Amino acid sequence: MAQRPVSASYRRRASGYAWLLMLWWPLSATALQNQLADNPSPYLAMHATDPVAWQTWTPQTLALARREHKLIYVSVGYFSCHWCHVMQQESYRNPEIAAVLNRDFIPVKVDRELETSLDGDLQLFSERTQRQAGWPLNAFVTPTGYPLLTVLYLPPKDFLGVLNRLALRWQQDATALSQLAQQAAQTPQVSPANPVALKLAMQAELDRAMQKTALQNADTLQGGFGQVSKFPMTPQLNALLSLQARQPDPNIRQFLLLTLDQMRTQGLNDQIGGGFFRYTTDPDWHTPHFEKMLYDNAQLALLYLRAANQFRQPDYRDTAYRTLDFMLAKMTDARTGGMMSSLSAVDQKGQEGAAYLWSRAQIEALLTPAEFQLVRKLWQLDHAPEFELGYLPIQRGQSEASEAATMKMIVGKLAQARAQRSVPQDTKQIASLNGLALSALSKAALDAPRYRAAAQGVHDFIWQTLWQNGTLAKAYAGGKVIGLGELDDYAFVAAGLSDYAKLTGQVEHQQQALEVQRAAWLRFYSREGWKTQQRSLLSNMRPVPALADGAMPSPSARLIQLGLASTDASLRQQARNALKFGINKVRTDVFEYASYLDVLADSLLTHP
Repeated sequence: MAQRPVSASYRRRASGYAWLLMLWWPLSATALQNQLADNPSPYLAMHATDPVAWQTWTPQTLALARREHKLIYVSVGYFSCHWCHVMQQESYRNPEIAAVLNRDFIPVKVDRELETSLDGDLQLFSERTQRQAGWPLNAFVTPTGYPLLTVLYLPPKDFLGVLNRLALRWQQDATALSQLAQQAAQTPQVSPANPVALKLAMQAELDRAMQKTALQNADTLQGGFGQVSKFPMTPQLNALLSLQARQPDPNIRQFLLLTLDQMRTQGLNDQIGGGFFRYTTDPDWHTPHFEKMLYDNAQLALLYLRAANQFRQPDYRDTAYRTLDFMLAKMTDARTGGMMSSLSAVDQKGQEGAAYLWSRAQIEALLTPAEFQLVRKLWQLDHAPEFELGYLPIQRGQSEASEAATMKMIVGKLAQARAQRSVPQDTKQIASLNGLALSALSKAALDAPRYRAAAQGVHDFIWQTLWQNGTLAKAYAGGKVIGLGELDDYAFVAAGLSDYAKLTGQVEHQQQALEVQRAAWLRFYSREGWKTQQRSLLSNMRPVPALADGAMPSPSARLIQLGLASTDASLRQQARNALKFGINKVRTDVFEYASYLDVLADSLLTHP
């Protein structure tokens, strides 16, 4: 499955739901029809021909579930997720499974990139109750909107068993299951009661906690965090860069350099075409899942730009520029100037990684004998390939400086040959991700003016297409704007506009950033805390005092940081107050809230 890193705090919690998988219920009749034909989301549209009668996530769907007194089956995935495709082929196109879903449930298909808040809420529920999360995420939700049970990828036989057993239990005692779901939703209420004074001692406390936790979780031999799969975890790495700048430590420095080097030279980074894959399935960074996400590449470009300046490493700047060049070549929509959300892990034939893998014979046919002998040594082509379809070019052996020019020619030859290969694109242009891309391009353009035109293109797309009458749309897809922007969209668009204003120096662009910030605070923050969308269809979703980092930085931390730096006095005060009310939550697990370290430092810098 496409994994999602699970926090240590959730790993410690056990689930009492295993008994739900031991139940049975025969089929019942329904007359639902698949509603996904011509959907502007490429991911949802690809499910339009499934025999499952997919509905969309709307108030009308919940009302239908209440009328028919059925559980809602909410299947969350995304276009470039390999295991989402596998489950579609194995289960959602299986007539027997489709019949059960259609008759005994209200089946709903969700594109996680268009419903980021819903996905986030269900992922947290899965972590808390099942100690795992990822995609495809399949949640059973009561007609009143309470999550009951989640499962990830399952083979068809196992999946059918879960459906039948859970359906039987719902038929026998829906009241008991509804009560169980409501009890599971009763997470501890975190009251913002009283603001906390922000002091220098608090910064020192959080810095020490971050340093300790980071080194405990660090793989000091291979870099990165954890010992199984490896994710970039960019928010945490950014926090460690800041920590290293404030309080230099040789262990943190060594870990950062090792991690940055491993990510850019091993299998996470596409050595031929540029750009980073989502994650690797092994701790050595050798075996990637081959989807490429805009949010990873934009964040990693920013990370390497920052690290290049901090550590005076030209190679890091080259990695950042190479990543941006990949984004411009493969993820930009020339018609809109905006950037697409992802590239699929599979090629047009449905083969995972095929666009990036080479047989030994293919490599030998493209190169001269001398060139082949060089890559045979550096890429260790005498070893068995790690993938069924061939080798992923990774430099495993030591190279000499004199070989650099030859290697550049070799990579050029393979890149030219690979241009004939293609992977499907998710052409949705999402507000939050374009905000991240605008930040990356704007910061790069300060030293490399060649990125200025691309930054302007993303800016114009956001401001002229997604921002309409004081409201931010979620995305542009199928020739139209779709959905309402959520907190992450407002936060990262505001950040992108702010970075673009620093590039141009134009008051007009500064005012645009302020306008989006003010709208975000109005829509998503109150004394009760932060909400991630204006209205949730899930029940019992409470505001929280602070939002943790995920694959992307905490949107609440980003808005507070922008507010603290704002020329608007009311925004500065609101941001400082929100930090005072949220900082105690951050102190419970600073590694999960790593983005708040910079926020606190900025606050203390302006108000020591």
